[in-house]
Amino acid sequence: MTHSPLSDWPLAARARIHGVLTDIDDTLTTDGAITPDALAALHALRAAGLPVFAITGRPAGWSEPFARAWPVDAIVAENGAVALWRAADGALQKDWLQDEATRNANFARLQAVAQRVLAELPHARLSQDSTGRETDIAIDHSEFAHLHEADIRRVVALMREGGLNATVSSIHINGWIGEHHKLEGARWIVRQRLGRDLDAEIDRWVYVGDSTNDALMFGHFPHSVGVANIARFWDQLAQRPRYVTSGERGAGFAEVAQAVLAARTAGARA
Repeated sequence: MTHSPLSDWPLAARARIHGVLTDIDDTLTTDGAITPDALAALHALRAAGLPVFAITGRPAGWSEPFARAWPVDAIVAENGAVALWRAADGALQKDWLQDEATRNANFARLQAVAQRVLAELPHARLSQDSTGRETDIAIDHSEFAHLHEADIRRVVALMREGGLNATVSSIHINGWIGEHHKLEGARWIVRQRLGRDLDAEIDRWVYVGDSTNDALMFGHFPHSVGVANIARFWDQLAQRPRYVTSGERGAGFAEVAQAVLAARTAGARA
């Protein structure tokens, strides 16, 4: 694995960052829970006035308590399909990329593909968070169940044969219907919550991730960072992050936040 360490990220580039986009599983969290250093980093970014949006393949239902509790501006769940955020009065707000009729029509197709996967691979299991999913399906490969690489490839193929998009995260294989993905979800939430065009200011955002389903984001953002545990997927990445942290998971995210905040402090002193 060859990569540039986070310390190679130029100070001037870091000082211009005014927003953070991040994956959740194995980027902010370890074993499904946010680590204290990652949570402190989110608080520090908020205190500095930097918006933070989490973009995840996890379901809307799973994301709700975190959208309420974490100091993030929103969580975009199900690979770009559902957004959740707290209103000024603290009430949870929710929006969808697709209208209700489209979501309902897609649901039956998604369940049919899921049943085909389970019939062909009887040892495969739906993700334990499947009851909270509204616009996609997920097969567990590394969270509570284990699938070999050949099985993962077969699940992806079956999803695509069924007309779904498919991607592999650090724990799940996700399938969905529609043209959305993490990047489109990021564009949507920046436009929806900030009224801004993400692509017009792409050099002022950083993306942090850990897996193959982050490859599109790594390739699109000039400032992209993989936390150290991305080593597991390095050879499978079609597009790789520009920098890699020394710490894994939440510790790696905290490194990114510190790098950004330290550069802003240095710029303010200059």
